[in-house]
Amino acid sequence: MTVLIEAVGLHKRFGEIKAVDGISLKVAKGEVLGFLGPNGAGKSTTMKMITGFLEPDSGKAEICGTDVFQEPKIAKAKFGYVPEGAPSYGEMTTRAFLSFIAEIRGFRGAELKSRIDRAVERAGLQPVLDQIIDTLSKGYKRRVGLAQAILHDPPVLIMDEPTDGLDPNQKHHVRELITDMAADKAIIISTHILEEVEAVCSRAVVINKGIIVADGTAEDLLQRMHYHGAVSLKVIADRADAAIRALSSASIVARVETVGKPNGHMLLRAIPREKTMTSAEIAAVLRAQNIPVDELYVERGRLDDVFRKITMPEEGSGNA
Repeated sequence: MTVLIEAVGLHKRFGEIKAVDGISLKVAKGEVLGFLGPNGAGKSTTMKMITGFLEPDSGKAEICGTDVFQEPKIAKAKFGYVPEGAPSYGEMTTRAFLSFIAEIRGFRGAELKSRIDRAVERAGLQPVLDQIIDTLSKGYKRRVGLAQAILHDPPVLIMDEPTDGLDPNQKHHVRELITDMAADKAIIISTHILEEVEAVCSRAVVINKGIIVADGTAEDLLQRMHYHGAVSLKVIADRADAAIRALSSASIVARVETVGKPNGHMLLRAIPREKTMTSAEIAAVLRAQNIPVDELYVERGRLDDVFRKITMPEEGSGNA
């Protein structure tokens, strides 16, 4: 495993506010890390420190083994950064801005043109190449920010809300691009769109109040919900008591919960004693008692619920 991004013990205060409180993380080549947290959790501050745009009170950050603060020019040549809001020079055209960025990166002549053409194609900017950036939609401005970040094809990408402001088709395009680039890069994506984590991220880190409160795959996070792996079912109301008795007596079921009573039916949830319980096993228990079932499915849980449970434990446990 080749670690391309490493943060060690990052701390940052703004007056009395402790924005980041000792965050450490590693991101290896081939990983897409989803960086999650509620507003004010410290996501953007952490990313600014990892990229060297904000100096930490203590701790360090390295890109491809280079200390961002000791050797900033070398480190910054190795990553592309899409900051919050994707700021750019609004009075420039898209083409002029990307040409300016390419020159700063040291490209000239045919190589400069080739780099710009490739970034424009990947970000889908052909329709607005000669348009003033200030006149672009929010979505296109984000894509200009993405194009400048990938123009030099860096081994590391760090993106703060890369799909913010994009329509569903544009989001799909950017997610496909991230997936396409992921194999030979280390990528961090700060996002509040939880579906994005499942769509493109191989791993997720959740921070709250400046500290890491969870780190794992989307599936790891989903397993934190007490009903992950449970089997939900709908039965006719007058057979609900029989269904509850049959399920409660089954060795594979820890307990049965009543979820709702829609239109003469009862919604039940069978919580597994072990994580390996299947819908077929539950169907067999009910079939043995001649109890008909209208619907039957295994619960995965939702990342929204997990996020709430982790960052707001009292509210999250109540909703779960």
